[in-house]
Amino acid sequence: MGNFKVGVIGCGSIAQKRHLPEYQANENVEIVAVCDVVESRAEEMAQKYGAKAYTDYKEVLKLEEVDAISVCLPNYLHASVTIDALNEGKHVLCEKPMAVSLEEAQAMNHAAEWNQKTLMIAHNQRFVSSHQKAKTIIENGNLGNIYSFRTTFGHGGPENWSIDGASSWFFDKEKAFVGAMGDLGVHKADLIRYLLGDVSEIGAFVQTSAKENTDVDDNAVCILKMDSGLIGTLTASWSYVSGNDNSTVIYGEKGMMELENDPDYSLKVTYKNGESVHYSLDKIQTNEAGGQTTTHVIDHFVESVLNERPPLITGEEGMKSLQVILSALEANETKQMIKVSSGNVSFST
Repeated sequence: MGNFKVGVIGCGSIAQKRHLPEYQANENVEIVAVCDVVESRAEEMAQKYGAKAYTDYKEVLKLEEVDAISVCLPNYLHASVTIDALNEGKHVLCEKPMAVSLEEAQAMNHAAEWNQKTLMIAHNQRFVSSHQKAKTIIENGNLGNIYSFRTTFGHGGPENWSIDGASSWFFDKEKAFVGAMGDLGVHKADLIRYLLGDVSEIGAFVQTSAKENTDVDDNAVCILKMDSGLIGTLTASWSYVSGNDNSTVIYGEKGMMELENDPDYSLKVTYKNGESVHYSLDKIQTNEAGGQTTTHVIDHFVESVLNERPPLITGEEGMKSLQVILSALEANETKQMIKVSSGNVSFST
């Protein structure tokens, strides 16, 4: 067994489909503790992964042998549990969105810094083959100046995926704080920042149109202006009832690049002169049966801690991606364009 001992807090869908199997597949890791307020859920995972079951996460944090914690809880608990874990000297991999306010995100980052522990946010889009290849193509100047983009993430909603179905915390504003924008939009905010730099201004329409009995958003269309001046759109939706869309298209002076926009090619570049290059790369992870490839998030987290290197998505990066979403919500509420400056953490939502 591995010498890197981990505890997973929260045994819902994200833990069962991503964290636990991927930790188990990593030869350096031993899963020693699993925790869930639903005791039977914790027991079931404990049995499956040869770990010990807990219902109180603080007991897991007291275990000296535990090196790291995965926080797989509803959004509103991310900050408090992450900070407690860091203060107990554990490294933390926290699910996205990292928090429900910038103040919380900052407090998490301070705790990581203060305790000199790794805090990584589980944004898996940066590890997708087509996205990494796209970054290289952009940086190499193959597309020339970038003019515009569109990025979207939509599916039929968490009731099809979450362990609790339609009664899931995803629809509970108190627990989720934000809907499709926090579930899906934050992934694309992180991806676009990774590919094209920081966002400087945002405008948005955010609404609840497809789901009943919920106050969280399920459809959002945002206009982004990047620090470089280029503009584009970001959409997040739980209303795509007949399938997923996880695509990004980037328009440059020499051509356009399509990511995850074609069923056969995860990356397609079409040049102005009509030439096109298709790349068959590893497929993007989906929650569909048979589409479940590794997210690389767990392996990267373990590797970062063991090699004492900062992860690709630090708490600071997670905070900047969260800020895009918070600014979009503010833009929708105020019906104004909102400046997203990396230093602006004063407003409260």
